[in-house]
Order: sequence, then structure tokens, then C-alpha cells
Amino acid sequence: MAASDLESKAKEAFVDDDFELATELYSQAIDAGPATADLYADRAQAHIKLGNYTEAVADANKAIELDPMMHKAYYRKGAACIKLEEYQTAKAALELGSSYASGDSRFARLLKECDERIAEESSQAPVKNVEATVAATIEDKEDFTNMENTPPVIEPPSKPKYRHDYYNSATEVVLTIFAKGVPADSVVIDFGEQMLSVSIEVPGEEPYHFQPRLFSKIIPEKCKYQVLSTKVEIRLAKAEQVTWTTLDYSGRPKTVPQKISTPAETAPRPSYPSSKAKKDWDKLEAEVKKEKEEKLDGDAALNKFFRDIYKDADEDMRRAMMKSFVESNGTVLSTNWKDVGAKKVEGSPPDGMELKKWEY
Repeated sequence: MAASDLESKAKEAFVDDDFELATELYSQAIDAGPATADLYADRAQAHIKLGNYTEAVADANKAIELDPMMHKAYYRKGAACIKLEEYQTAKAALELGSSYASGDSRFARLLKECDERIAEESSQAPVKNVEATVAATIEDKEDFTNMENTPPVIEPPSKPKYRHDYYNSATEVVLTIFAKGVPADSVVIDFGEQMLSVSIEVPGEEPYHFQPRLFSKIIPEKCKYQVLSTKVEIRLAKAEQVTWTTLDYSGRPKTVPQKISTPAETAPRPSYPSSKAKKDWDKLEAEVKKEKEEKLDGDAALNKFFRDIYKDADEDMRRAMMKSFVESNGTVLSTNWKDVGAKKVEGSPPDGMELKKWEY
């Protein structure tokens, strides 16, 4: 069936309130091609009706990528982000979309709600239990459906194409998706206030989408990612220094997560009598620390040198470093896995010295 026929049937299903069928038909139309901005934007609205808000944001982003001036794509992204409590992201999308849709009062209504929610968050006041009003997709039918009356459709979980894992540091969460050998241009990652959208679409393979609502809020402009030969590494900058006990918000415990405190924060500050000339204790502490690091020598200096290289290395470089250092009894340090991976690394003592094996 042609994409245009599938699109027409999808619109009919949407008008008949069969949003699950509409989503499926829009997906078939996208697969049949060409995948237009309208198809993604309309499927985003069907996802909103089903309560699939992260999927709706991903489709709206794709529509905006194909047509940066499509105001309805910005509107649907903003509406879905409000449902996800991503008010800053919603506001940014709505403000940009309204510039392409002068006179559309729907943008003003949602922008007003965003401002109210952002103000409530800033003042730490309890958020009112009010749902965002979201218009429907089909232009001549979009005011006749009510999202609150449509229960979300829950599908059985399927095994993801790629395995992922994560770990915490004081300031960020490092997420690793073990996607081996994927081209960098096939990976699209978007960051929201408390949302992550990962899409890996390799031609000829089943697409991979990972769109969790995150455990806690992040700082989108400080987040980054890197596509490596064996994985995709994503660094999420924490808005609050709390320990993430899970990646997804749905697994978050009801108790407030414990804040990660650095030694400098937990150690009591020395108290001295006041004087006219105040000392900058933070500066003094940094100078002492720097002085100690500059005085490192021998094994301590070597260990620090090794750690500095290791922490910035990729997986292959780390394997090469560990193998060469261990097999050579600490006399060789290589970062080239191609060079040391297929052979044993022989020891190479300094000039004038001889390498001997210990006998027990």
C-alpha cells in the first residue's frame, strides 16, 4: 500500500479515536517512504493521545529536523514535554514554534502554563494537579478529542537491541550503550531537563530507540556523548549532586536521594579570630594542594602519570596500557592495542640495567 493511502487511513483511525491503529499506520507510512515531517508530527500527536510522551518528543524532534519551520511540531513537542514536567524544554519549543504561527492562541495558553509551573518549581511550592491542555493533530478535528479520557496502552516489554549500563560520579552519570561498530552519523541524541532520547538507525538494521525519563534533572547544555568503536558513551551532567540509584524515574525511591558530598564540603572550616584582612581559604587550600602535587617524585609521580593517561583513554587504550605494563613488569607502557594485543610484551629495562626474574 502506498504511503499516501496509509496516511489517509491513519487520519481516519485518529478521528475515530483509534489512536493505537493510527500510530501503527503512521509507522507503516514512514517505513514505506518518503518519511515526511508531517508523518512524524502526526504520529507524535497519536503518541500523546496514548500517553507515550517520550516517543512523542522523539517524533516531534524528527519532524523539526526535516522541517525547522513546522509550528505544529514545536507545539506537540511542548505539549509532550509539559506532560513529562520538562517545563524549560517545553517553553523553549513553544516560544520558537509561536514565532512561526502568529496569532495561534494555543501557544500562549501553554506558555502561560509553563511560566506558572517554572515559578512553582523555583519557589518550591507544591505543583497543582492540573493537566496540560493539548490539541489534537488533525487540523479540522483537533478540538474534538480529549486526551484525559484516553487511557495509556501498555505494551509488553521487549528485549532491547543493545545492552546499556551506567555509573555515578559526584557531578555526572556516565551511561554506556554497547553498540559496536555503529557509524557516528547514525546516532542522534537529545537532552532535556529530565529526559534523554537516543536513536540509532543503521541502514538495513532494526532501529534502536531509548527514551527514558531520567532519575533526576540534568543540565542539557553540559551533557555530551561520544561514539566509539565498541560503544556509545553518554555523559549526563547532574543538576543536583545526588546518587542515582537507577537510571529511569519510574524506579526512583520515594525517599529523597542522598546528596553526594566531597571531602572539601564535609570537612569543617577552621575558625580564626576576625581581622581586617580576610584570607581566601579556598585559594590557600588550592595552592597547598598544587604544591603537594608538584613535589611528587618516584613511584608517586609515576602512578599519577599513569592515572592521568588512563582516565582520559578509550577502552582499547586502557587494555593496551594494562597488558603492556603487567607483561613487561612495569618497564613498558603502550596505548596502542593493535601493537601489543596480539603478542606478549617483553620487558625493556633502562640503559645500563638488566631485567631479572625473581626466583621463589
